[in-house]
Amino acid sequence: MSYPYELYRGSSVGIGLADTLDSLISSNEITPQLAVRIMERYDKVVCEVLSKQVKAKASFKGHLHTYRNCDDVWTFYARNCVLKMEGNETVSVPKLKIISCRHPDAADPAKGQTKATGTPAKDKGEKEKDA
Repeated sequence: MSYPYELYRGSSVGIGLADTLDSLISSNEITPQLAVRIMERYDKVVCEVLSKQVKAKASFKGHLHTYRNCDDVWTFYARNCVLKMEGNETVSVPKLKIISCRHPDAADPAKGQTKATGTPAKDKGEKEKDA
């Protein structure tokens, strides 16, 4: 079964969930539509938890193999990467896939917005007026 979301592929819990959903679909215990809704919810919750509770930083170096942008979703494929975590721990990986998408509250530089509230950027020559 192919799900429209890909976050589950990176974790053993998500892979286990996907396998279990496949088994339930095969035995006609749930519909494929319900399985997709469950995976969507799983992805949403995992993203929320990671954004709120994980504060660790990492950097990486590697060779960019391919990149693409579709509907404001960027996908980068890199090879022979070295990830450097906080505390100087390093991990070498032969392939790395990064998926990045715009947060709904993010500013849009194409529209001249500077804040997450969506307010237009002020021209450098424009002066603020006192109220």
